[in-house]
Amino acid sequence: MRFNNKTVMIIGATGGIGSATARKISEEGGNLVLVARDLSKLELQQNDLKTKSIIQSIDATKSDELQKAVQAGESEFGKIDVLINAVGSIVLKSLQTTSEEIFRETLELNLVSPFLSIKAVLNGMLKNKAGSIVVVSSVAGSTGLTNHEAISAAKGGLEAMIRSSAITYAKRGIRFNAVALGLVDTPMANFLTGVESSLKVSQALHPMGRIGTPDDVVEGILYLSSDDSKWTTGVVLPIDGGMSAGK
Repeated sequence: MRFNNKTVMIIGATGGIGSATARKISEEGGNLVLVARDLSKLELQQNDLKTKSIIQSIDATKSDELQKAVQAGESEFGKIDVLINAVGSIVLKSLQTTSEEIFRETLELNLVSPFLSIKAVLNGMLKNKAGSIVVVSSVAGSTGLTNHEAISAAKGGLEAMIRSSAITYAKRGIRFNAVALGLVDTPMANFLTGVESSLKVSQALHPMGRIGTPDDVVEGILYLSSDDSKWTTGVVLPIDGGMSAGK
């Protein structure tokens, strides 16, 4: 199994994508450090896993809290082999209707949180001369979409950071990759997917004629996280039903 003797830290572990990823990694033998804000959701999630795990209820935009979570994971398992940051948000507003508060919050969740979580695990990975880091981005990070200005700015910055980090740390054993998603049917997207009219519009935006599911996404995350992709770094892998390929 791909994650035997590996410890994987998932930021945003209780979200639709984070929870599906945690289940699959557990099935493939990986130990888990599950990080999210909601303790009750973390506890329920932990009960369903097949391998050893610890939970950390923190604010993933706070560097001191992230550092404590990393220390807890390293104390429990010795090291963290893989970091997956699945924190995100969906903001559908034009630039002029996006408040400064919403813009800053979008950057905090989608760019600052990955930056801080990477910083938190990096010293341990450098010490071990090995590590895999995967972040969840969006098709909006590289493709212009109507009313996506804030999320496009955040995810575009995230993808640029991943590419640069991949070059910086390539010879030090640490890989940096991302998945760039179309719309995925998760609780966060329910305001779109739960309304028939907006669901149909969303489906039509994807050349393959449907939105994604967490299961559509997980295998790409696992590939980039595992040794299956040991000669792959600096990649932003589109998993978007064809959206980034063009109209």
